[in-house]
Amino acid sequence: MRFWGYKRPDGRVGTRNHVLVLPTVVCANQVAGSIASLVAGTVTIAHQHGCTQMGGDLEQTIRTLVGTAANPNVYGAVVVGLGCEAVSARSVAAAVRASGKPALELVVQDHGGTLSAIAAGSRLAMDLSQQASLLRRVECGAAQIVLGTECGGSDACSGLSANPALGWVSDRLVEMGATVLLAETTELIGAEHILCRRAAGEEVEQALMAAIEQTENKALASGLDLRGTQPTPGNIEGGITTIEEKSLGCVHKAGASVLQQVVPYACTP
Repeated sequence: MRFWGYKRPDGRVGTRNHVLVLPTVVCANQVAGSIASLVAGTVTIAHQHGCTQMGGDLEQTIRTLVGTAANPNVYGAVVVGLGCEAVSARSVAAAVRASGKPALELVVQDHGGTLSAIAAGSRLAMDLSQQASLLRRVECGAAQIVLGTECGGSDACSGLSANPALGWVSDRLVEMGATVLLAETTELIGAEHILCRRAAGEEVEQALMAAIEQTENKALASGLDLRGTQPTPGNIEGGITTIEEKSLGCVHKAGASVLQQVVPYACTP
């Protein structure tokens, strides 16, 4: 199997060639969105994080933002910050550049306000967009594919039809050397024993169980027990009564291949 993709400096391959306008903080969402609306070939991702964060929470946000810009479907990024937040636009842009990609920073307060920042950011984004347009796709092998799998609203047939069909595709890709990611820890609760039987070793099995336990403990700390319940109205309407029922269907997305690794949030497999 071959496909046409964009090779990145770190060796990974993307099927898209976006210029990302990335706000580092919720306060920069409007500026980032305005820039992306003005410059063709750009996209933006709004979020509610980046300020008054500390410790592991702050580290995870930074890792997520850097990883989003370093995604192989992104050519380069304009990183937009306000100027007084915990997540620095300059540090995020520097981390993105470490992956070999172009990354430019824009700090709103350095430009005296929203309108001036939008104008300056649009010029930066336009330069990157023009550079990205010169890049051409090259022929790549299946081993360079990374497939992310995700459930939507489930019904009584999801575990019998759509998810097993995706699982079949996942197995065929893995056989060709590709990477398949099974997302959403909450959609594994109640079916973790099935995945443990497919773990590559004891270390992987323990990492899976630790991730499940951590997710459940967060819910328990809020006074909620996820097991034996179904918290999503759409799933209930579709005939799913417990989170275990949904999980037993969800794990079929991963086919029957060996579970090789449990990847922490916003980390690269």
